[in-house]
Amino acid sequence: SSANTKPPSPITTSPADPPGVLGKRLRDSAETVVIGGGCVGVSLAYHLAKAGQKDVVLLEKSELTAGSTWHAAGLTTYYHPGINLKKIHYYSIKLFEQLEAETGQAVGFHQPGSIRLASTPVRVNELKYQMTRTHWHPTPQFLIGPEKIQQLFPLLNMDKVLAGLYNPGDGHIDPYSLTMALAAGARMYGAQIYYPAPVTGLTPTADGRWDVQTPHGTIRANRIVNATGFWARELGQMIGFQHPTIPVHHQYVVTATVPEVKALEAELPVIRDLEGSYYLRQERDGLLFGPYEKEEKMKLQDSWIRDGVPPGFGKELFESDLDRIMDHVERAMEMVPVLKNADIINIVSGPITYTPDLLPMIGPHQGARNYWTAIGFGYGIIHSGGVGKFLSDWIVSGEPPYDLIECDPNRYAHWTSVPHLCAKARESYGFNNVVGYPKEERFAGRPTNRVSGVYELLKDRCSMGFHAGWEQPHYFHKPGDDSGYKPSFRRTNWFGLVGRECKLVMEGVGVIDLSPFGKFNVKGEDSHRLLDRLFANTLPKVGQTNISHMLTPRGRVYAEVTVTQTAPGEFLLITGSGSELHDLRWIEHEAADGGYHVSVSNVTDELGVLGVAGPKSRMVLQKLTDEDMSDTAFRFLHCRSMQLAGVPLRAIRSRTETHTHTHTHNIHLISSVFFSCVSDELRHKSFRTVSEVLLSRSHWCLQPAEFIGKQALLEIKAQGLSRRLAFLTLDTDDIDPEGNETVWHNGEVVGNTTSGSYSYTAQQSLAFSYLPLHLTHAGQKVEVELLGQKYPATVTQEPLVLTEPTRTRLQKKQRSE
Repeated sequence: SSANTKPPSPITTSPADPPGVLGKRLRDSAETVVIGGGCVGVSLAYHLAKAGQKDVVLLEKSELTAGSTWHAAGLTTYYHPGINLKKIHYYSIKLFEQLEAETGQAVGFHQPGSIRLASTPVRVNELKYQMTRTHWHPTPQFLIGPEKIQQLFPLLNMDKVLAGLYNPGDGHIDPYSLTMALAAGARMYGAQIYYPAPVTGLTPTADGRWDVQTPHGTIRANRIVNATGFWARELGQMIGFQHPTIPVHHQYVVTATVPEVKALEAELPVIRDLEGSYYLRQERDGLLFGPYEKEEKMKLQDSWIRDGVPPGFGKELFESDLDRIMDHVERAMEMVPVLKNADIINIVSGPITYTPDLLPMIGPHQGARNYWTAIGFGYGIIHSGGVGKFLSDWIVSGEPPYDLIECDPNRYAHWTSVPHLCAKARESYGFNNVVGYPKEERFAGRPTNRVSGVYELLKDRCSMGFHAGWEQPHYFHKPGDDSGYKPSFRRTNWFGLVGRECKLVMEGVGVIDLSPFGKFNVKGEDSHRLLDRLFANTLPKVGQTNISHMLTPRGRVYAEVTVTQTAPGEFLLITGSGSELHDLRWIEHEAADGGYHVSVSNVTDELGVLGVAGPKSRMVLQKLTDEDMSDTAFRFLHCRSMQLAGVPLRAIRSRTETHTHTHTHNIHLISSVFFSCVSDELRHKSFRTVSEVLLSRSHWCLQPAEFIGKQALLEIKAQGLSRRLAFLTLDTDDIDPEGNETVWHNGEVVGNTTSGSYSYTAQQSLAFSYLPLHLTHAGQKVEVELLGQKYPATVTQEPLVLTEPTRTRLQKKQRSE
């Protein structure tokens, strides 16, 4: 069975010891101390030890699986709507398949497959959307029709079923047995597991290590990993963090034997009724049914935020409440009629930890050296294997094995207040099975305290989007426009409005709020040395700007940053809003470990940013300043400190309000959606992967500075590239790419798009895609799959919109001719 309907018997390290006695002496030191003995923490200990790391220690406050692990329903699936987390799920299932043979411990793994049911046309589009993003993955996934669904799940009422997303190999596992098998493997490879061993204190040392205090002694650790589940917030508070995690009451129902189920020759696949918002699977000869309640009915354990988790809580459950889930029960009975006569033998209601966006917090944390988190798992069982491997690879090699920035713990910051956390967790739980649209917006808990100086001016004129706590205009509307958030898998109500913005800005001038960008000041006697170490590009001169990349030791992109030297030895670094603290942590880590004498300060909230764009932008700015704003006096990629009409930046709202109403200037407000569309149009043929860019500018690799990743780039240069980023134009109808779509050639999958949008200038869709070298020459024909249909695409070498330097160069050439 993979559902524990009662707590297993407690176990201790030494059965002869009385409760609370460890029974053996703690190690004095460790390379890594993992805190928390649920499936995720034990998986990390297993993977670290298996990778050869010596002195791996796991500390558990009571007993293994206490918390959310032991009572989980144990669902396992290859499916995930995100691209990167599919890799986590894929690895977990492959690990579960071989873990019993490796460790000798049974894991109770069932693999009858699973089906996500679509009973509306919009849901069918969602399944097609997900298939489009899966063909280039190793994940086995198929879009199937009603006949196949009925064959796989004969007890299903097919009246409303239109299609299904089928994942063979999915199923469920016994969480308790899984954790014990991982623990056996961890010990087999040399890890030490201690319990009961609660952590009572965490003290950082001057050299970046940690003293981990327990009732049984102190361990000096090179790094610590918080994997404590719903205790994560309390452990974080020991060192000053308020991790945005909160327990949610999740209920599932277990039935007695159902004769129709018992009579089946094969185990039923797991079904997920998306409209009914529940999962249902076979449990022995009965059924297990788990709903996700609506926002207004679900229950948060918010008292644990205020008062902490009750002492001793571990393998207890909450009081069940069948009334809260009756809507889902009735829907399940309609879809699986045998449920109507089934006897309920147990209702499990236990705490599952949620973050504001339902994704876990995985990786090193900014603001504390060598402090890592693996917390906030709403789906800890299926994540456990892949996350253990992901973090182990990162810890051992010094860089993540692949991008998982959507789970970076540093995506949250001071703006994640408790009211915001509660509102978002309630929303996310209720949204578990809502339609997952492209460019999805969720509105609970907004706005936060992170609003720019022009927010009040703009909020009633636009549809706002959410970026790292900030409100930023997604598109502007005028009286009579079809406004509001109306998501779709095809072009929606904002399509024409953004096109209007493009036309106005291309012909005049526009102003865009770019305040959400992350902004750091770096200065000090070693600032040049530090940034030469961090960036692959040469540093700009005083008063100049360039685009630079921070690389990992393997030559992969960690971040793309705009670097400006504002004064001798003083630099302003600007990065994307979604990677603010992600990038700051990397900079601080290198500065501390390298012993550089520098000051690194985050000024993101202190500096408002307005972008001014369009052919008349210099004319407008010239009217606001005595500085010479001509092409020759203020050149491209140069910077200058100046006052605009005598108004400092803190008064940006009033000055913006005045000048956006000055009709003689024809100034228009523009949005982040417009910005992303034009960004794709402006990219030119030399923009490839960072490896391609750097290798095409070989003098970067030959500069004296030994920047991180330099040797790896030289090796890549010697080996040559097998794929290149190609610029594609698409022939579509009312649908546009956004990234991660499958690219086909002659009936074979040849790659995937990395980004995409509609070009209002060229009047067609655009996309970028990594393709084999032989498919990257100009004029090459391929196909891009969108919602189940393959659209013709052509590799294009030249940019569709010229940048200012290119336009100026061509104009000079024409004049000379």
